Amino acid sequence: MSGTPRASRTAVLVCQGRAAAHALIAPGRFADPTALTLLRPDEREAVQWVRDGVPPRTWRQRIDYETVRAAAELMAPRTIAIDDAIRAHPAPQLVILGAGLDGRAWRMPELAGVAVFEVDQPATQQDKRERAAGLPGTPRFVPVDFGRDGLARALAAHGHRADLATTWVWEGVVPYLTRAEVAATVAELATCSAPGSRLVVNFQSPATSTALGRVVARLLTASTGRSSVWANEPWRSTWTSAAMAALLTRHGWTVTRDEDLLGTARALGLPVRRGTSLRHSRVLVADHP
Repeated sequence: MSGTPRASRTAVLVCQGRAAAHALIAPGRFADPTALTLLRPDEREAVQWVRDGVPPRTWRQRIDYETVRAAAELMAPRTIAIDDAIRAHPAPQLVILGAGLDGRAWRMPELAGVAVFEVDQPATQQDKRERAAGLPGTPRFVPVDFGRDGLARALAAHGHRADLATTWVWEGVVPYLTRAEVAATVAELATCSAPGSRLVVNFQSPATSTALGRVVARLLTASTGRSSVWANEPWRSTWTSAAMAALLTRHGWTVTRDEDLLGTARALGLPVRRGTSLRHSRVLVADHP
């Protein structure tokens, strides 16, 4: 992505959402015990408010509470859908594109013996390394700027094998890339995806209501005297299911599943308060024959 490199603030919000949802939303189906560990003490405060279910009284704290609560309600179904796709299609390699503060390398027993690569921009990755210092073992960190660096070359330099099947997880990244950057990344994935590979991609479908919601969220945060977590990480592209499927098909992928998170949440029996956000966040699974 363009702009001055800095550690991602949206990565922290995603991690806060997972920490708040841990074993509370969809218990038995969703758990992320690593999330709280990856947060700094001041970032854990709003998580605890949400877990306690007690909204704070001050305006500034209430905005933080509502932001993290909304993230928790989104992250539970999104994480479950992606984890299920990983479990259903074992591969010797897993690459997490735009990993942020993802905890899969530590929390998923199914990945024991799997070579896990985390790809992210250097500043966010360095922040992740510091936060994860207390966790046992590490994935293979691969610093990459999706808008400028050669993904296949960087992965190969860190031990990724293009002749072995790979499960690619592309979660929460596509909206922050331009359409050209998304297309270029898909083209690169095709060059290092052996038969039997799987791509799990999360993207946003076009929706005026979602765009307006993000504007409102930024204004509410501004009312507390702070900048929004999205101030330096704006959305740059949305995709219809047909457009994303067509792009993947051109590069040899076969779409096997495409679902919105509202359907996922309802299938899990989760209470839905923000149906619009869930409806326009999608998880698509595609396999490389």
